[in-house]
Amino acid sequence: MKFFEVRQDIQAPPERVWAILTDARRLVAGGMGLNRVDGTITLGGRLKLWAESAPNRAFPVRVVEMKPASRMVWRGGIPFGLFTGERQYNLTPTRDGTAFHMREEFTGPLAPLIGKTIPDLTPYFEKFARGLKATAER
Repeated sequence: MKFFEVRQDIQAPPERVWAILTDARRLVAGGMGLNRVDGTITLGGRLKLWAESAPNRAFPVRVVEMKPASRMVWRGGIPFGLFTGERQYNLTPTRDGTAFHMREEFTGPLAPLIGKTIPDLTPYFEKFARGLKATAER
């Protein structure tokens, strides 16, 4: 299993952070490393993402879990579970705002092979977290 994650303290309530995470236009405009997001971010929603990490490739995902102001999970990959990417967004209230945690795991029988072709996404995750923080704290 290969994974990437980032944590960020944000001085804004979880509801404000959630409003950004569930608004495709704000994700793209917020300097978070996303070039384009097609679709509506709702439970069961299907999205296509274009990220700075691979600008010429669309990543289709589905929103498989949503707990408002708390947790959201996006999942995509190859059918039959041969390769799955799952991104989790978790928001925890703190005295000063929100503890944000984003983690993406790659699993499945083809994960060891495909995982070798995935670049280090840490800088992109860090950029996402910084952009989310700046947008929420504005």
